Amino acid sequence: MTLEWESTDPEVDARAVLGEARGVLGDALDAVHGDVRSGNGRLPPPWPGRRLPLGARFDGAGTNFALWAGDAEAVELCLFEDGPDGTSRETRLPLREQTFRVWHGYVPGVRPGQHYGYRVHGRWEPERGARWNPAKLLLDPYARAVDGQFRLDDAVFGHVYGGPDTVRDDRDSAAFVPRSVVVADDADWSHDRRPKIPWAESVIYELHVKGFTARHPRIPEHLRGTYAGLAHPAAIDHLVRLGVTAVELLPVHQFVSEEHLLRGGRTNHWGYNTVGFFAPHAAYASAGGRGGQVHEFRDMVHALHAAGIEVILDVVYNHTGEGGPGGPTLCFRGIDNGGYYRLAGGGRHYTDYTGCGNTLNVVQPHVLQLITDSLRYWVTEMGVDGFRFDLAAALARSRHDVDKLSSFLTVIAQDPVLSRVKLIAEPWDLGAGGYQVGAFPPLWTEWNDQYRDAVRDFWRGARPDVRGLAYRLSGSSDLYQRDGRNPYASINFVTAHDGFTMRDLVTYERKRNEANGEDNRDGTDNNRSWNHGYEGETADPNVVSLRKRQIRNLMTTLLLSTGVPMITSGDEMGRTQAGNNNAYCQDNELSWLDWSALDSPEWRPLVELTARLIHLRRAHPVLCRRAFYSGQPVTPDGLRDLAWFTPGGREMTRRDWFAPTATLGMYLSGLDIDRRGPRGERIVDDSFLFILHASSQPMRFTLPDEPWAHSYEVVLDTALEGDPMARYSEPVAGGSGLRLAGRSAMLLRVEHAVWAPT
Repeated sequence: MTLEWESTDPEVDARAVLGEARGVLGDALDAVHGDVRSGNGRLPPPWPGRRLPLGARFDGAGTNFALWAGDAEAVELCLFEDGPDGTSRETRLPLREQTFRVWHGYVPGVRPGQHYGYRVHGRWEPERGARWNPAKLLLDPYARAVDGQFRLDDAVFGHVYGGPDTVRDDRDSAAFVPRSVVVADDADWSHDRRPKIPWAESVIYELHVKGFTARHPRIPEHLRGTYAGLAHPAAIDHLVRLGVTAVELLPVHQFVSEEHLLRGGRTNHWGYNTVGFFAPHAAYASAGGRGGQVHEFRDMVHALHAAGIEVILDVVYNHTGEGGPGGPTLCFRGIDNGGYYRLAGGGRHYTDYTGCGNTLNVVQPHVLQLITDSLRYWVTEMGVDGFRFDLAAALARSRHDVDKLSSFLTVIAQDPVLSRVKLIAEPWDLGAGGYQVGAFPPLWTEWNDQYRDAVRDFWRGARPDVRGLAYRLSGSSDLYQRDGRNPYASINFVTAHDGFTMRDLVTYERKRNEANGEDNRDGTDNNRSWNHGYEGETADPNVVSLRKRQIRNLMTTLLLSTGVPMITSGDEMGRTQAGNNNAYCQDNELSWLDWSALDSPEWRPLVELTARLIHLRRAHPVLCRRAFYSGQPVTPDGLRDLAWFTPGGREMTRRDWFAPTATLGMYLSGLDIDRRGPRGERIVDDSFLFILHASSQPMRFTLPDEPWAHSYEVVLDTALEGDPMARYSEPVAGGSGLRLAGRSAMLLRVEHAVWAPT
């Protein structure tokens, strides 16, 4: 072959000649090895290739494969191609090169779209943690796409199913497991503009890619339930209308369903059962499985960014979908069981901090590398803006205990990419000492379940003491201030995917999980809910009216509290799961959003209220503070930035602070916010009085007089059915009494007459 090229720029010359050389070489190799993907077994041994980067990397002429396999004795690369007769043909190529326990080889002519997997040889000594079994086809941990279904068959288990897990099963699993796919490195983010919303101004919307779009009438049917469906203008329009700044996607890493679900005719809907930390879940793609899911996911991120919406992924690095010792062998267990998992009992059993059968061993450097490589990939090549870490305490454990100086937390803190994205911890796991709310280091925000519990308790009439409720409403300084974090370290939520929806929270006191096939044993019994006198749905107009008011109370409290609010998808339109508080296996209309509620007279006012509250919040810096309140005077008259009032209009005393309450006034001063503009200018905002009244009886609340306010304008009253944000025609004078309806909340804007900032 000959190459001809003329240019006067040496750098251009080098790049162009290399590109042309690769093209010519690739054509030649395709001619010589035209059967690379035909499965006829005539391929020569792979070239040595490189140990890094891990995974399968296409360079224009062929693909380099690299797999960390610890103490394995041999590794075979398996290439697949579907034959004309519908069968799948496999070609096995031994990877003979090993560097630092990474097995690697370069195969000319292998291009994007190629299906592949591994077979790893080694000892079979389960009692010591060794579970190598070359009869089992394994996914590449670094695969950027996965294709094919996991089908339950006895052959997918490394041991003889139904017997002791120490007896090896030598049946081939290839026909029943998904395969890895070679993907081109062709991401182009040059035209993408990340929204980069400050934490304090963020409003998160938790959603499921499929559940959000599966029933949307304005999304073409073939796009429903997909990344492309979420990128459709009809889906994005709703998010923009609400005003949310970020979507938090339930797991989109490639996952499989658990054995007990498949045997019961169900599937895992939520996706907390990962087998591919780099691969977008193929079932959510309309573009096919040979890498199309990667491009479709990127297009979705582009579309959301263009609308000013960030993308946060709910990620599951604490365990994998292989489960406990009796689970299938799909990837990590067959590559190096003792290298990837925390083992116990001499190696035969798994340490289980997750309740899912296994725990990834983040203490091992190669496992930590896998996780951080995955995270960086999703940021740099898939465009995401942050992560919510499922059971994050399991990742922060050293040998046993949760450790603020663990290698995982340390690596994240110093990483130039990961330290700059949004990091959210679910700050607990199921192991001893696993509850760590308030204990994660700076950079991290946390799901604050203490906020959830306090707000639920207040509005259901449990009457928590003022101190506990006040801390939650004002940013949880008792949890986050001592280590230098800010109010936005608290991710405030009343509901999440796990538990009752907001509508069910006011409709059921007992879970209704029979459809899950576990005799209603699954899901929490600690719902902190109240059915308002009737269990389940009812046509009683008084009960229905009160429930809707309570939903307005909960949504209003969430969106007016200091911290970062997280709304669960569908709560703004009255979504119900019929009392199921653990719908993880309900991939059906029970979990999918019913978009008909969006335009119904029954729920449209709640959608409008939610949107107006979000826009009100984002318009007022006093409602999205970046620093904790000081409680100290900010004016010459002694006006403090935060004050608490009794129904009699007086400031609360220490005695009041520790007493249970059903009524509370929260005064937020905007006269001197502890924040400066981009040029150092002082930021001044309106001041507000937020009144929460959880008693069933109406009452009169005396509004604080001077210096707190000259008069007040009512901005919101949740007792109003049609438009809770309809304003009163006349201001209400300070010192006068304001009637509160039973179980209602009011927001009033303060009018000052005696002091103004200079």
